[in-house]
Amino acid sequence: MNRFLNKKKNKVFLIGEIGINHNGDVKIAKKIIKNAKLAGFDAVKFQKRNPDVCVPDSKKDSLKETPWGPMSYLDYKKKIELNFKQFNEIDSYCKKIKIDWFVSCWDSDSVLFMKKFKVKYHKVASAMITNKKLLVEIAKQKKLTFISTGMSTYKDINTAVSIFKKHKCKYILMHSVSVYPCPDELLNLNMVKILKDKYKTNVGYSGHESSVIPSLVAASLGACAIERHITLKRTMWGTDQSASLEFNGMRTLVDYIRRFEKSLGSGKKFIIAEEKGKLADQKYW
Repeated sequence: MNRFLNKKKNKVFLIGEIGINHNGDVKIAKKIIKNAKLAGFDAVKFQKRNPDVCVPDSKKDSLKETPWGPMSYLDYKKKIELNFKQFNEIDSYCKKIKIDWFVSCWDSDSVLFMKKFKVKYHKVASAMITNKKLLVEIAKQKKLTFISTGMSTYKDINTAVSIFKKHKCKYILMHSVSVYPCPDELLNLNMVKILKDKYKTNVGYSGHESSVIPSLVAASLGACAIERHITLKRTMWGTDQSASLEFNGMRTLVDYIRRFEKSLGSGKKFIIAEEKGKLADQKYW
């Protein structure tokens, strides 16, 4: 089992989770994509949902204060949802600058919607890991799928894994804690190792903290993929902005991860050339 998506490069796969940080504006989305590419990320991810299906009836009519004025929660979710024309623009832009993109589908309509685009990956959001019908529909696509494990039990993960195995769909479990932003004491990063050992599969990390250090720790524990929320400015309006990285944070994360990879070496013990001179200098016997 090779822990890396790209066996030749042996690099951690870095995903910039744009999610809904674009606030429904494709221009903002493209600016974030550009920053992700410049920072060195491998892919960006969005969320796709049909609000009429995904918003619980109890929340649809609740009032939401937004930059566009007060509106129902359902209207707000529709306001920030990207349509086919916008995603088509994103698809063309990502191809142009050579960065992968994909989404987490939150309903059957969105799985069908994404068939219009030739993306390489799928994502199961933590909130969707117990939606068996949706898991089956995603697994049937046979695309490598990142499965987030926040808000779940081992029983939930077992069920999800069994569905993907049944449909012979490759997957990567993503350790995650669904708190935004998540304090250090709740990160439970040892789960990266535990999930790898328990399920004998590649495991990644989807973080929602404001620091880049936990992502580096996750990589050192064996995470093959790191997903972090990204944005233009953390002060922008939106629920996920405060748990996101701005450009400097993205660049720092990529730099730390790539330096960590270089430092691992071959794992073979030998005296390197730079040491031989030092040894000759200090040996007196």
